[in-house]
Amino acid sequence: MTLDQLKQWASTRPTLADALGIELTAITADYLEGRMPVDSRTHQPMGLLHGGASVALAETLGSIAAHTRLPDPTKQACVGLEINANHIKGVRDGHVIGRATALHVGRRTQVWEIRITHEQTGALVCISRITMAVIDVEK
Repeated sequence: MTLDQLKQWASTRPTLADALGIELTAITADYLEGRMPVDSRTHQPMGLLHGGASVALAETLGSIAAHTRLPDPTKQACVGLEINANHIKGVRDGHVIGRATALHVGRRTQVWEIRITHEQTGALVCISRITMAVIDVEK
């Protein structure tokens, strides 16, 4: 799947990703990458990137990346089963980049690691892991 095809698929309905300004920026055989602004949409009251916004970026990327690994997306879907995050460094502005990399792609589960870095400094901001359940789509 190309980046343009993935963007088209992801844009079929409004989502939290749209509200937070998340955009997909790269896809390779090894990872999916996306970018999110650090601004009033994603700040917590102290003016730092909200941990929940980082988790939303991680789950968005992990979920979309998992979808790209399905043998037949018309018959199966991926849904979040568990997510965790360690918030390493606070940032106040600019953008963060998330990169989702598969740790395990099985028939019924997938596990993805998402590393979030500050685009301007390269500093590690958050590291997250999401477990996706692969479910059959009911028609």
